[in-house]
Amino acid sequence: MTNQRPELTMEPGDRPNSVRCTITWPGALPRLAEVVPLFDQLGVSVADHIPLDRTDPMTPRDAYVLELPASGSGNADALPSAFAAAWTGDTEVDGLSPLILTAGVSWREVAVIRAACRYLRQAGLQFSPAYIDETVRACPAFVCALLTAFHARFDPEHTCPSRARDAAAHVDELLAGTATLDQDRILRGLRDVFAAVLRTNFYQQEGDGRSKRHVTLKIDSSGLEFLPLPRPAVETFVSAPTVEGLHLRGARVARGGIRASDRPEDFRTEVLGLMKAQLVKNAVIVPAGAKGAFVARGGADVRDAYATFVGGLLDVTDNLVDGEIVPPARCVSYDRPDPYLVVAADKGTATFSDLANAIAAERGFWLGDAFASGGSSGYDHKGMGITARGAWTAVTRHFDEIGIDVRTEPVLVAGVGDMSGDVFGNGMLRSRQLRLIGAFDHRHIFLDPDPDPEISFRERARLAALPGSTWADYDPALISAGGGVFPRGAKSVPLSQPVQARLQVDADELPPAEVIRALLRAPVDLLWNGGIGTYVKASTESHADAGDRAGDPVRVDADSLRCAVIGEGGNLGLTQRARIEFARRGGRCNTDFIDNAAGVDTSDREVNLKILLDGAVADGEIGRDERNRLLRSLEDEVAAAVLTDTARQVRAISVSLAQAPFLLDRHARLIHNLEEQAGLDRSVEHLPTEADIERRRSRGEGLTRPELAVLLAYSKNLVRAELLAAGQPEDPARVAAGYFPRDVRDRFGHRIARHPLVREIAATMLANDLIDRVGPGFLYRLEERTGAATPAAARAFAAVQQVFDLPWASADALAPAAEQAVLRELQAVAEHTAEALLYREDVAGAYRRYRAPVGELAAYSAGSSRARARRDRLVTAGVPEELSARVAVLAGLTHALDLVDAAVELGEPVTTIAARHDALGERFDLPWLSDQLEPAPADAYWTQAAKAALREEVVEQWVRLTRASVAGLHPPPDRVRALVDQLRAQATVEFAMLVVAVRELRRAAAARD
Repeated sequence: MTNQRPELTMEPGDRPNSVRCTITWPGALPRLAEVVPLFDQLGVSVADHIPLDRTDPMTPRDAYVLELPASGSGNADALPSAFAAAWTGDTEVDGLSPLILTAGVSWREVAVIRAACRYLRQAGLQFSPAYIDETVRACPAFVCALLTAFHARFDPEHTCPSRARDAAAHVDELLAGTATLDQDRILRGLRDVFAAVLRTNFYQQEGDGRSKRHVTLKIDSSGLEFLPLPRPAVETFVSAPTVEGLHLRGARVARGGIRASDRPEDFRTEVLGLMKAQLVKNAVIVPAGAKGAFVARGGADVRDAYATFVGGLLDVTDNLVDGEIVPPARCVSYDRPDPYLVVAADKGTATFSDLANAIAAERGFWLGDAFASGGSSGYDHKGMGITARGAWTAVTRHFDEIGIDVRTEPVLVAGVGDMSGDVFGNGMLRSRQLRLIGAFDHRHIFLDPDPDPEISFRERARLAALPGSTWADYDPALISAGGGVFPRGAKSVPLSQPVQARLQVDADELPPAEVIRALLRAPVDLLWNGGIGTYVKASTESHADAGDRAGDPVRVDADSLRCAVIGEGGNLGLTQRARIEFARRGGRCNTDFIDNAAGVDTSDREVNLKILLDGAVADGEIGRDERNRLLRSLEDEVAAAVLTDTARQVRAISVSLAQAPFLLDRHARLIHNLEEQAGLDRSVEHLPTEADIERRRSRGEGLTRPELAVLLAYSKNLVRAELLAAGQPEDPARVAAGYFPRDVRDRFGHRIARHPLVREIAATMLANDLIDRVGPGFLYRLEERTGAATPAAARAFAAVQQVFDLPWASADALAPAAEQAVLRELQAVAEHTAEALLYREDVAGAYRRYRAPVGELAAYSAGSSRARARRDRLVTAGVPEELSARVAVLAGLTHALDLVDAAVELGEPVTTIAARHDALGERFDLPWLSDQLEPAPADAYWTQAAKAALREEVVEQWVRLTRASVAGLHPPPDRVRALVDQLRAQATVEFAMLVVAVRELRRAAAARD
């Protein structure tokens, strides 16, 4: 077969339902064994072969007598083009091909039916391809009606909504007549897929006028109820003789890697799990999560298959030209303008970025070489080691919190991967103190029971620098006694006494799979996952639940792990249930989407830098070579920003975890809110049910780190979406300026406002800053208590930061215990004062009204006994004295806004108001009364709400008494103090007692009015 099509002419045959087909071949005459099966697959029988005159060897001819099916004898005109397309590989021949004759459709129309059938299989329709083809082939009238509706919707020259509706109604009529349940499921699935199509490249042509080999269907996933959860916002399916692929996107602006899959039967299942992880991983960056996968077919080269797949995605993607949307040619769209398509390298496509960018450049796509991050003009993630450095930031945090300095103290490690890999190799070079006792990849098992940290570090560094190295390249002379490198294909692995002792197994030899299981369960400090596969499941899960058949023989249960910390540089190394089980047993882990987010963060920053700088290139402000040099010079600053993002996310989880029992009810309410507003499905994300939450409450437990990570990510995504929906922030360029490196701000700051994603960048920065500082649930609690919307709550938080000058950044360099002590105080100030501010009308004028008097209050409070006591507690926790003093003062300013308002109303200095306020508080012991109303871990929602209401009442009446006292009214009798003293004398202070005390305080204040 060649790329040149043969020419076929048809004449009526001598018998009914027969034709004589004369073929002029574009080269040597083929063998009958090549021609006859092709006709047969097209639904035609060859009755005779007739040799013809071969005077022209360049265009030989022969003829065939063909027997047509009775139902297709009138459709023979479609046969020549179908045969020619199949001969050149422009289309496939399979069980659907006979529809060309029986339904009277073109080979291209069969191709779009084939694409929809294959998508259905990927979507989970549990029938064999042959059975699906057979079922569809038996329903030519249904196929014709489906295609009529398709043409009426998408033919750019004959779009007709009324005809589309009529055809869709006819499709439904035909469905009513299905004979079997299987037939109904298959045909109904096809109808639903076609109805969900938003765009297609079906009517586009190649430069030579031929129809495209591949069919692209952009599908509204939300309209397909048979899809498993979570459902993407949109997915694009590409089907061709050489490739089949799918790209899932969580939102209109989304990004993620495209991988070469080795799962042709279910790559949608594979990529759905990865997209789900990408959705939460991308919470730290501008775009939402996306993921793509493809399989090469028909012996096609993977690189060529990738090019076809990427081209198919671009076929249905809008372009931006001079800031204006330019839709794709001959493509009718049923969705909003959609120009943002960014891809990234993944498994099997690590070197394809330049190829993708070349395709984009050839088409004039607006993103240029920002279309695929990395490549020759982008950041080399492996060279930067950025993904491993981000994961190592998380690991370092875990160890810091248990008092181990991984930079100076030896750490026992077991790992998944090898030194040639980006994440594993770079990760195992992050500290010279690592004692790697064993690791495995798909080829070898490496065992080193008693490694010397420095010697093994140098050898790992040598392997990392050796292109294509494996564990077999490790110098055996440098492996400790009893260790070695063993092929995974071996029948068994001998285990020396040192290895047995290190792995705590009692066997002289074990099969390789059992050695790997022992290695995963080894008693080590750190389990470092830098490989591919799911190796740990929960004890309550089956291997099928893990969704990785290749890992079934070596997978272990989370309750058998004996490591202290898990670092997830690779994706999906553990199921989420496994992480939760490990964490509930005292293990320290986050999730993969937290640990390895630095890679996607780096890629997104590269893309947004290129978008900004390419505008300068287009306007002649900077040349392309200078742009590339500038990008390279910014690498360290970009990496530092990325690692700061990771550190702050991990810290936010740690701070929430430290208060998790106290915050359980807040987190439970947040889960409800995220279910309603952010599409969270607690069963999909394995978050606790209401009954689970009650059980944890009774045991004084909170959420685990992996569960908090999910809430953190969903909260960021929701806050960003709500800010954007409200048109916030009002000055996005000012906010977004901090996203870009200093040199870019200085030279090209005037371009930031024109960045196509400036609003998205600004909203992402605000959402990250807010949630990382005050944790998930802060905004929802403010909204729940005050009725304010997210944008208003976010503005209140920003105003509080300005008014009180909260020193968040000062905590960054502190040890974990000191850091958490500072952040808890700052969070309390932020929450109380932001809530108080939301009850006032002029949030925008808060800085002007409150900043100066709050400064006076801070100076006045610095010498108070309560401030000194707080300062001493902070110093004891390891906070530097100067910072302790500052935070201690701020922690005492939760009533500051009320005191300033009273000072303004009474015309008195705010310090006078504060002095009288303190005196009354001391007289009636009101600080103690307020402290008793703090929530306890076991408090249910309404108990917490009642305590909060009473605490507000104490503050309100305390300020009311202060106003009265300053106004010259006599203080109330000491009945309030007597009642408080009675409460202090009780062994247990019950809530009812506090209600009585607060009521008495209210009466006393009312009597002074």
